[in-house]
Amino acid sequence: MNRRALSILVVEDHPTIARQIVAFLDALHWHTDHAATGRLAIDLATREEYDVILLDLNLPDIDGVDVCRAIKAQARRNVPILMLTARDAFEDKARGFHGGADDYVTKPFDLRELALRCEALARRDRLHPGIELRVGRLVLLPRERQARYGDTPLALTHAGFKILALLCSTHPHAVSRSALIHALWGADPPDSDALKSHIYALRKGLEAVGGMNLIATIPQLGYRLTPGAVSDV
Repeated sequence: MNRRALSILVVEDHPTIARQIVAFLDALHWHTDHAATGRLAIDLATREEYDVILLDLNLPDIDGVDVCRAIKAQARRNVPILMLTARDAFEDKARGFHGGADDYVTKPFDLRELALRCEALARRDRLHPGIELRVGRLVLLPRERQARYGDTPLALTHAGFKILALLCSTHPHAVSRSALIHALWGADPPDSDALKSHIYALRKGLEAVGGMNLIATIPQLGYRLTPGAVSDV
């Protein structure tokens, strides 16, 4: 069977597993890049174009779910993410899906099945190129970097769009402050609490078009989208 060559980012910190996956996919004449850390994965995923990202849940620097959320918020397109993990409890799988994962494979896995799942995800993505994020009347088009509330376009800063995209992609769950900070500034955040300023400006922009109290502050955690949000930062 002839296979279309796919471009895959393998995010796996275990060297033996990473080598096995990369070697198998290379044998299919697919293009593969490898990242052993969450920071490198986010950097590659936001600079390069991949058909599918294989993402290990356990990474040495950033939790895999936070990496998934950051990629979904920052990448130029809504790239499918297949999460790889040794955790097989339902709660762990649910956490992965709520973080934006498109599919889930538990270790150990058959590499042939992994390739088939990659092809299925890439095919699904080609069939649905215009994916949008929608929470109530709030609509985001990540690929076009456009947003609207109802019929009214939103004028968002680059940081504001990233924040809103991350909140939308994880709704109704909260996004931690650390995940938002890393999505905005990576490993080099500003000294001041700039996140609060961006959240404040984003709330004001939403209120100006009728989107009142959409961003809730979750004490000791972060923020989430909800119609009944309390508007303090």
